[in-house]
Amino acid sequence: MASIKDVAAEAGVSVATVSRVLNDHPSVSAEARARVLAAVETLGYRPNAVARSLRTDQTHTLGLVISDVLNPYFTELARSVEEEARALGYSVIIGNADERPDLQDHHVRNLLDRRIDGLLVSPTDGGSPLMLDAARAGTPMVFVDRWIPGMDVPVVRSDGRAAVRDLVAHLHGLGHRRLAIIAGPAATTTGRERVEAFREALGAYGLELPDAYIGQGDFQAESGRQVTEGFLDLPEPPEVVFAADNLMALGALDAVRARGLRVPDDIALAAFDDIRWFVHTDPPITAIAQPTGELGRAAVRALLARIEGRPGQSVTLPARLVVRRSCGEPPASSEPSPATNRSQS
Repeated sequence: MASIKDVAAEAGVSVATVSRVLNDHPSVSAEARARVLAAVETLGYRPNAVARSLRTDQTHTLGLVISDVLNPYFTELARSVEEEARALGYSVIIGNADERPDLQDHHVRNLLDRRIDGLLVSPTDGGSPLMLDAARAGTPMVFVDRWIPGMDVPVVRSDGRAAVRDLVAHLHGLGHRRLAIIAGPAATTTGRERVEAFREALGAYGLELPDAYIGQGDFQAESGRQVTEGFLDLPEPPEVVFAADNLMALGALDAVRARGLRVPDDIALAAFDDIRWFVHTDPPITAIAQPTGELGRAAVRALLARIEGRPGQSVTLPARLVVRRSCGEPPASSEPSPATNRSQS
């Protein structure tokens, strides 16, 4: 019986290309697709997922546990993971942790019970004995976006420090001096990292980040609203609110409007994690965009390397600043269209 390797050899292409053709992925050229299909017909190749699983003790299934499926960033991340996995002959089972460590471990446990071949996780906190035990037991695993310090697991993420510096430079150039941040949970690496990057960037201009200008959020819209209300009640409110994720930014926008105030006339607003909606708000929101699609694809490739016994490599990709009009920018400096993740990769 012919194997997928036989088909690849007959067609003169890689095994990955054969997988993409069989899974109808659009990235394969018409000429290569024709050669693969001709080889399949010549050799009489018929893929059998069940038989392959029994023969190799693999299910060709990956697990993905994301922090919050309602967050557009993670929705786009999950989509890119599923597309790349499908192109390489794998299915994906997705679990939504809803930013809850207990629910995260519930999904991880269920996925391991289903005999997945590998696990992608965006951790909701800084520690999980279950994931530590799974990694020690040899489960192929990759962290994406967030990570757990001290665990020997590849991490695929973006580095937003340079983009945060660009944002602060941009705000300083517009004349803003009182800058506040709605921080993510301190238990998450991204929550801590974005506050540290913001503080460092402010320091480069001789600006401080007083405690009153640090609001503790949880990457949910309601926390962004509550923190912003607190900022607005200060004797000297900030001139700019920087939300450390997109949902908290939308909550901040709600709080400003509920007071009868306007962005950016009364207070400016910027966000980490650009989303398609931001170009449609009034005004369009200045934001830091992550290469989400590329991150998802890189995470799948790193995990497959681990599954195949190769050392999966950590990947760090740069985020970038997208200037619009929510910080008092002149209209000519704003971008006419959103930074869509699929066009960045």
